[in-house]
Amino acid sequence: MKTVLLTGGIGSGKSAVAEYLRSKGVPVYDSDSMTKRLYDTDSQLLADMEKAMGAKLTDEDGKLDRKALANLIFSSEEALSKLESVVHPAVLKDFCQWRDAMDKEFREGVRPWYRYSGAFPFVVMESAIAMDKPLFEGAYDAVVVVDAPLQMRVERAVLRDSAPKEAVLRRVEAQKSDLSRADAVINNDLDLDTLRHRTDIAFKLLYL
Repeated sequence: MKTVLLTGGIGSGKSAVAEYLRSKGVPVYDSDSMTKRLYDTDSQLLADMEKAMGAKLTDEDGKLDRKALANLIFSSEEALSKLESVVHPAVLKDFCQWRDAMDKEFREGVRPWYRYSGAFPFVVMESAIAMDKPLFEGAYDAVVVVDAPLQMRVERAVLRDSAPKEAVLRRVEAQKSDLSRADAVINNDLDLDTLRHRTDIAFKLLYL
């Protein structure tokens, strides 16, 4: 089963595109929420994280202490790299298992395919970072980038997250997308209906 990587930085509208694709019957793997699920359900992952980071990251109930983790990874790039060396392989494994399950459901007729952009089913991995991480190369067949003017992205993120503009700008800087590596770019600079229309066009041009 083919996979499309859907990516884009903060405030680009990537999540809006993902939600629209779900409404069309396309399975979407939200890497952020699925990573949080792994934090809450995979005790071995937590143990591996603590070993890699050399610090206790769980509370008295054995659950991830997100504040302790945030304090560590924001302290240095080395700490973030150590965390990613453990978490990213776990996320990739979970994605592959999820994709295999989707493939089985389509083949057995459990999940119908509504022919969105073509006759053959595909899945989408929604991730802001996968395109820039070598580990994920080979996990997807095409890349779709959602983009928008910088000022618009910042305004959206500030409004959505109630975050300081300076903090949003730092995240924007850390999430730059290389548009030259995209198979399709969706420009999200107008309204939601236009975004959906452009999404339809982009996916039809992928010839999946």
